[in-house]
Amino acid sequence: MNCKQNERINQVKESTLVVGIDIGSTTHYARAFDWRGIELGKVFKFSNSREG
Repeated sequence: MNCKQNERINQVKESTLVVGIDIGSTTHYARAFDWRGIELGKVFKFSNSREG
């Protein structure tokens, strides 16, 4: 049994915002999901720079 994973899943509530980030060498991408896994908005793209 993987109790730690189940404990982490139980911490996700209706008010939780889940953000996934794909780190790249020049460009990064981020997506936001609600607690049900439904995507909120579009993919956010930003560059790997001092301003980004």
